[in-house]
Amino acid sequence: MMKEKLAVVAVSGGMDSCVTAAIANQTYKLALIHINYGQRTENRELKAFHDIADFYKADKRLVIDFDHFTKIGGSSLTDKSIEVAKADLSNKEIPSSYVPFRNANILSACVSWAEVISAEAVFVGAVYEDASGYPDCRPQFFQAFEKMVDVGTKPETKIKIETPIIYLSKAEIVNKGVELRAPLQLTWSCYQNEDEACGVCDSCAFRLRGFQQAGVEDQIPYKIKPKYF
Repeated sequence: MMKEKLAVVAVSGGMDSCVTAAIANQTYKLALIHINYGQRTENRELKAFHDIADFYKADKRLVIDFDHFTKIGGSSLTDKSIEVAKADLSNKEIPSSYVPFRNANILSACVSWAEVISAEAVFVGAVYEDASGYPDCRPQFFQAFEKMVDVGTKPETKIKIETPIIYLSKAEIVNKGVELRAPLQLTWSCYQNEDEACGVCDSCAFRLRGFQQAGVEDQIPYKIKPKYF
């Protein structure tokens, strides 16, 4: 069946955004967007984005460079003077990896492109499980942003902000990816390494625990592979 509707999907190169793209691909033609924002693993994430875009044969793809995040600082992902903390999956505080208001910046670029190419939706792979640390991953943030989009775009523009995995656990995301045959082996989640995933940063830990709970082997290379479950 030919897909007539078009959706913009923010693809970081990580597991969550890859599965989100797989979900969007069921009913929409894909326009994939990636933001370089000076993160430590910028080059590796960009490679993962293009690998995922190639997998889905996405003709429409856009890469944007945001250099202001490194100038603003305040995150261990964009400021080399701040150490990337080791994983603490029980932590309820905002971690040093939080990039201040990053999702609002990313969503703004997504909506701008969506309006130009007449896309009906913007898909984001936000996960509520991360929300205790990242305030811009909460459902109410995306609900509020959609209202702002309605006010701030042309009267005829109607763009939905879709967060299809926001209430899923990492294990459920892995299972959904397997179900939809998403290319999880092409994704990259590590906060600090570009050759072998460190296995000990928060992002690696959440990812590994998800695969371990799902009983699925994670195929990307790790420097060490602790048991988190």
